Amino acid sequence: MITRERVLEVLNKVRFGLKAEGGDIDLVDIKEDVVYVKLKGACGTCPMSTITMKSWVEATLKRDIPEIKSVQAV
Repeated sequence: MITRERVLEVLNKVRFGLKAEGGDIDLVDIKEDVVYVKLKGACGTCPMSTITMKSWVEATLKRDIPEIKSVQAV
């Protein structure tokens, strides 16, 4: 089961790297095995944010919580 606590625990791993680049990430919602997040700070306006979302944030979440179908930025 995907719980908010599990997702936040994994996001904290990602958050450390994002903060090093001047950004951050917030968990917005979890619906039907899809996690909705918001990139903030430098990461919210970075032209590479799409790549960051797919190759790092989504990959990390899906690796640690295989039940997740996808991660969407809002």
